[in-house]
Amino acid sequence: MTTFVDRVELHVAAGNGGHGCASVHREKFKPLGGPDGGNGGRGGDVTLVVDQSVTTLLEYHHGPHRKATNGKPGEGGNRSGKDGQDLVLVVPDGTVVLDKQGNVLADLVGHGTTFVAAQGGRGGLGNAALASARRKAPGFALLGEPGDMRDLVLELKTVADVALVGYPSAGKSSLISVLSAAKPKIADYPFTTLVPNLGVVTAGSTVYTVADVPGLIPGASQGRGLGLEFLRHVERCSVLVHVLDTATLESDRDPVSDLDIIEEELAQYGGLGNRPRVVVLNKIDVPDGKDLAEMVRPDLESRGYRVFEVSAVARTGLKELSFALAELVAQARAARPQEESTRIVIRPKAVDDAGFTVTREADEMYRVRGEKPERWVRQTDFNNDEAVGYLADRLNRLGVEDELLKAGARAGDGVAIGPEENAVVFDWEPTMMSGAEMLGRRGEDHRMEAPRPAAQRRKDRQAERDEAEREFDDFDPF
Repeated sequence: MTTFVDRVELHVAAGNGGHGCASVHREKFKPLGGPDGGNGGRGGDVTLVVDQSVTTLLEYHHGPHRKATNGKPGEGGNRSGKDGQDLVLVVPDGTVVLDKQGNVLADLVGHGTTFVAAQGGRGGLGNAALASARRKAPGFALLGEPGDMRDLVLELKTVADVALVGYPSAGKSSLISVLSAAKPKIADYPFTTLVPNLGVVTAGSTVYTVADVPGLIPGASQGRGLGLEFLRHVERCSVLVHVLDTATLESDRDPVSDLDIIEEELAQYGGLGNRPRVVVLNKIDVPDGKDLAEMVRPDLESRGYRVFEVSAVARTGLKELSFALAELVAQARAARPQEESTRIVIRPKAVDDAGFTVTREADEMYRVRGEKPERWVRQTDFNNDEAVGYLADRLNRLGVEDELLKAGARAGDGVAIGPEENAVVFDWEPTMMSGAEMLGRRGEDHRMEAPRPAAQRRKDRQAERDEAEREFDDFDPF
């Protein structure tokens, strides 16, 4: 059964925002108490959080679909809906988040590092929040926005200071088991190590981690064997250790040729050319192995490598190796740029940025794209004429109608708001009045206005009678 997974596809969906409520306060002796619809609750976010106690992505291999809860709708009596509960997904240290196209969205390193993978939708405003001095009795509310839905790829890249690389059965697992307290599987056949193993080594005042990467063979960078699957675990390591087998039973292999082949695979993979290298000639406890190590050591040192002769079985040469690795790790840590304090970057919008664009397409079609127009469309209940009229007002105030005129749009031309796969399309009519607007300004209810003085009421009634008499005098039935 698989117990280690370092790459998964994750499908996340944030919660939808709750709809706003359109409600009017009703009370005895107060038939028109005003709008009291509450706002909808916010949808829950989906957040990835690094937890150092987690070492694999196995949980998401078995359950790749994750969804946060939706926000609750608002209610009458100015009661807002409950926010949706955020969904927190724990991931191992060193997880890289990518989209389906392979673009890196986040590199999660360090305990507690977070990334909002999908953001919950906003809750819709109730009619109480939409009321104003001009719009005293809104008969509509805004819909909640849908939450984000994203398809992500999670890749685990082991966070370690030193990586042990080499052919299968070169003794990497044995070496990490004696350098640290790690207990990897050790056997006398190739590809014993199927997953990376981590061990913690203490050398003097320096504590560092060592990763045992599954064995590499020719063609590993192109996917042969297990190399391509686990070469990503070498990327974060500061030091590479070539573990070379000096007692191999294969006649066509020797330490120098093994080193050349592994270096070629690392070069083909790319991005590892600047890492310091150390060569470990392992298995010198075997007589032929000791002789071969002494024979090839001058050649390796002439190439600029630091060479150590060790035996994981006899535990010889390990102290010098561990302190040499500690020195290289300390140098690599000192060379890293210091983390800067948090800076607030302000990027003001350009003065001529209208917040939307209008483009002309084929067949007399115009497309409106922008954050605000598209969000307003999602919030509109198109079954409510007053809500549609409110959307038209908002678009007009934003300047969409003026831009359509400048782009050459004429009455009857098609206008689409939003992306091609999910757009609202309508036939444009400049300064078109909705049914609610014909009856009066949207949201106004004269019954809720302050009572007029008696003298003003008498004056208004007299003006209405005079107007009716003039219309009767002008009427000629013949």
